[in-house]
Amino acid sequence: MAPPIPLLAVRGSDGTSLLCGPPRCEQDSSFQRDSRPSRCLAFSRDGTLFGWCNGHRVSVVKCADGSAVSTLDLPKTALLEFSPLNNILVTWQPYTKTQDSPQGEANLQLWELPSGRLIKALYQKKVDSWCPSWSEDEKICVRSVNNELHFFENNDFNSIANKLHMQKVSDFALSPGVQPSKVAIYVPGSKGAPSFVRMYQYPVLGGPSAALANKSFFKADKVSMQWNQKASAVLVTATTEVDKTGASYYGEQTLHFLAVNGETALVQLAKNGPIYDVAWSPNSSEFCVVYGFMPAKATVFNLKCDPVFDFGTGPRNAAYYSPQGHILVLAGFGNLRGQMEVWDVKKYKQVSKPQAPDATFFSWSPDGEHIVTATCSPRLRVSNGYKIWHYTGSVLHKQDVAAGSDLWEVRWQSFPEGSFPERPVKYQAAPSELGSTQAAPTQAYRPPALRHLPATPSSKLHEDEPPQDLRPGLSGEKSLSKSALKNQRKREAKKAAKQEAKPDPEPQSAPAPVSNSRLEASSGDPETDKKIKNLNKKLKAIEELKEQQVSGKVLQKNQLEKIQKEEQLLKELQELQIKQ
Repeated sequence: MAPPIPLLAVRGSDGTSLLCGPPRCEQDSSFQRDSRPSRCLAFSRDGTLFGWCNGHRVSVVKCADGSAVSTLDLPKTALLEFSPLNNILVTWQPYTKTQDSPQGEANLQLWELPSGRLIKALYQKKVDSWCPSWSEDEKICVRSVNNELHFFENNDFNSIANKLHMQKVSDFALSPGVQPSKVAIYVPGSKGAPSFVRMYQYPVLGGPSAALANKSFFKADKVSMQWNQKASAVLVTATTEVDKTGASYYGEQTLHFLAVNGETALVQLAKNGPIYDVAWSPNSSEFCVVYGFMPAKATVFNLKCDPVFDFGTGPRNAAYYSPQGHILVLAGFGNLRGQMEVWDVKKYKQVSKPQAPDATFFSWSPDGEHIVTATCSPRLRVSNGYKIWHYTGSVLHKQDVAAGSDLWEVRWQSFPEGSFPERPVKYQAAPSELGSTQAAPTQAYRPPALRHLPATPSSKLHEDEPPQDLRPGLSGEKSLSKSALKNQRKREAKKAAKQEAKPDPEPQSAPAPVSNSRLEASSGDPETDKKIKNLNKKLKAIEELKEQQVSGKVLQKNQLEKIQKEEQLLKELQELQIKQ
């Protein structure tokens, strides 16, 4: 049986539509396009339902045939989400107060599908963490209320089954998958005490030994917590709003690792600077980090937080694994030029290097073969549109929005895990009428006066670091233990420092400076000593220029003239020494 073709939802000022994915890339005939501007849209987790709000009502339809499932009279809905098993539709609208209701109206509403019956209306003033989190089987639902977590069981929202209250719980993340569910909580530090993240397994939420893992740290105003798909570990990116050292405008970030077996670690990064992105591999055994001042580094780590592969440096600030985990895209969007590097993760070999200028959005198709990039408003209000690509760099479909219209969002249809099997990675560009956008090799700017001379490495602003495979067994030093490897590196650094500190032997052709250094102390004429010192200084500078010339550096005209004066300076120096 052929795998299904994912749909692409497109939302903009011209309305909402569904597009069939490659190879057809045309409007879905079963969906009646809504010409009204849409406030929000969402696919259910299994991709069978599609919902949107057009400013008049919320509509839910089946993706297969476009038939209506439910319609709700909720014109102000700004966000909506489906529960994992499609039993509940969650809607949120901005919290407001009126004269009739000074306390405000319950703005978070849970609706039963497909009947459309209101199950529960709740208050949710902040848009952060607005949607309750469900376990995959919907047996547990968690919601943050007044610095504590409320747990509901079996979608019964009339009674709270359990609570987790600990100082001020600022954020939480529920593990994916089925039972037993785990939850990671973040409590910010106060009055000199550190912030901490703790991990619990439901329903054991109290007592000193209840936590599966605990990690405390300073320098954290907010955190981002990411579970891997197997729910065996969490990555915590801690961020401060201000970098007190002044090194970064974006504050300071640190990355922490917590595992359900109690292991914790600070992920050591090889370059100073911001952490732009962290992404788990779908196999849950590796994660990629993009970090460091530009040009940024990207490194893959294993569950021991040891580096596995270093992609070197480049203009990038995001990492995206394919749903099957066999391809990784490193990209530079936002204030970068939209360069994408597509890598085969198993071979760590680059597949393609396309470019998507002005892109503000990137997403993998569930089939693991195609991607979509888009330029959306309000991030950019010009050149709005989207492209569908094959990962080899070929553009399969391009849609530009008409002048005066805005594109707000594009989103792929979701599918259950395993719907699309992993396919072998291709290195040859897929056929396309629109061609490819492989980035042409660029060179550093050189002034016109230097363009006739051969290029030298010194003309580069940044020395790009090449990719490096750090997997065990691929180099001799990797067979050593961690401590032995550390000691070996220390010895090599010490040896290199000694070599640099050792003075270079004087060339036999110029003995004058050496003999002169002995005569300077015994000379009685200060004027003669001054002349000898100046001549030695000039001869030393000439020796340095000659060394640079031997190493391949192109010298300027005035530097070459200095070298030509060496014999004249040596003659003057000998005459002064004879007079003494």
